Amino acid sequence: MEIALTAKRVLITGACGGIGKALIKKVIDCKGFVIALDVRSDQLRLLNEEFVGNIETICVDLNDWNAVIKALNCISRIDLLVNSAGICLLESVGAVTQQAVDRQLSLNVNALINISQTVAQQWIKTKTKGVIVNISSQSSMRALKDHVVYCATKGAVDQITRVMALELAQHHIRVNAVNPTVVWTDLAKIVWADPVVSGAMKSRIPMGRFAEPEEVADAVVFLLSERSSMITGVTLPVDGGFLAT
Repeated sequence: MEIALTAKRVLITGACGGIGKALIKKVIDCKGFVIALDVRSDQLRLLNEEFVGNIETICVDLNDWNAVIKALNCISRIDLLVNSAGICLLESVGAVTQQAVDRQLSLNVNALINISQTVAQQWIKTKTKGVIVNISSQSSMRALKDHVVYCATKGAVDQITRVMALELAQHHIRVNAVNPTVVWTDLAKIVWADPVVSGAMKSRIPMGRFAEPEEVADAVVFLLSERSSMITGVTLPVDGGFLAT
């Protein structure tokens, strides 16, 4: 099945992360144009050099509500949106800090709402049949040790996805989420480097391995495309069967 995003302008948040970079490559492979949002200016410069002609980069702190709105309103056109930015800070119950709660809620929930509704308002005004895909997690549906705040924020992402899908369908705007297992990015390799720790998690995944960023990108691009034109309000696991156990 061929998937095309020809001439579509795709806004990707957290574009400098492992999943973000895989998404950029996949969108460009599908003939789309990328608008990359991130706070890491040095990494954005590298993306500009690597994907010259196929990407526009915008440096903005996604935690700054008003700065994000200003940046989004300066973009000439957005056709599709992927909310990929996120943060996970591991703390056990009894040791959870206010800083960890605030940081995860700010980026994983507040920024996602702000970006999504700002872009959706643009689409409603221009009568654009847009699509939003949120990067959620298997942790939205399964309790994981030391993930109390992260699990809570990803549960919120799933519900935000459903409510936005419900409210925006009348405007022909679709909203879905992709829920990966551990994705084997450079950051994940640091967290899961210990074979004892990673082995315990892999033992719970029927396919016996973590996901590759490209596998998440494949699911996202499908949901962005017209191949999924009747799909909205879903949370799609990319978890090797984790949630089936």
